[in-house]
Amino acid sequence: MRTVIITGAGQGLGRAHALAFAATGHHVVLNDLSADALEAVAGECAAAGGGVTAVPGDIADWSFASALIEKATQTTGRLDALVNNAGLARDRMTTNVTEDEWDSVIRVNLKGHFAPLRHASAYWKSLAKAGTPVAARIVNTTSGAGLMGSVGQVSYSAAKAAVAAMTQVAAAELARYGITVNAIAPSARTPMTEDVFADAMRAPADGFDAMAPENVSPLVVWLASAEAGFVTGRVFEVSGGSVGVADGWQHGPATDAGRRWDPAELGPVVRELLSRAPAPAAVYGA
Repeated sequence: MRTVIITGAGQGLGRAHALAFAATGHHVVLNDLSADALEAVAGECAAAGGGVTAVPGDIADWSFASALIEKATQTTGRLDALVNNAGLARDRMTTNVTEDEWDSVIRVNLKGHFAPLRHASAYWKSLAKAGTPVAARIVNTTSGAGLMGSVGQVSYSAAKAAVAAMTQVAAAELARYGITVNAIAPSARTPMTEDVFADAMRAPADGFDAMAPENVSPLVVWLASAEAGFVTGRVFEVSGGSVGVADGWQHGPATDAGRRWDPAELGPVVRELLSRAPAPAAVYGA
């Protein structure tokens, strides 16, 4: 039985992921700040047929993140995958963001991804260096806001963009140890999005509910599987029945003078470069 840690598992996407993993026979190690929410989801996962361990706590706390990895490995004797899902948003226009709002969003969304990633990857690295074959999977959660930007979400966009960059770096560093690192940018109706996008995300009276969080989970389950070992360092956009590969920053047109530029020369140069470069994707809400 494969063991997977899911953070932010008490509601929304995390709950959907937990149930999908449980239904496919995984032992799920569930984390959330809310012990009550975790208890409810743990009961659902047990009913779905999976093994369950609930570990409430603050995933952005360095020591707790380490203890979570240790708890998972001690409980089942193994750890196969980490799904970093915990997050929060404090939507404000740039000029209205407070320091506390900025700090909390960066802490939960970015440090809350890195802390468990760091401790889990160290565990797997130690196995690999000891000669134990490793086929470990990390699935991070970025956002369209992190890929394109989103008006009114400057702190959230910054944190999620950092998650995408962290995914690429970690994938490059950890591949030698048998660890893949990918990310998803999901669109779904969750407690964090339902108020902001209420009309667009309302469930249909009948037919396929494209915004249901359960639609995102199959890709997460697959990326965490042994089969997915050939994919790393990629970001996938997923919504409803659509799965796509996000194409991030690429080297674009360049002009080399072979010497230091004079600032007065650069206006025409920049205009010419932009005429050859593709237009950037529009910021959401702009």
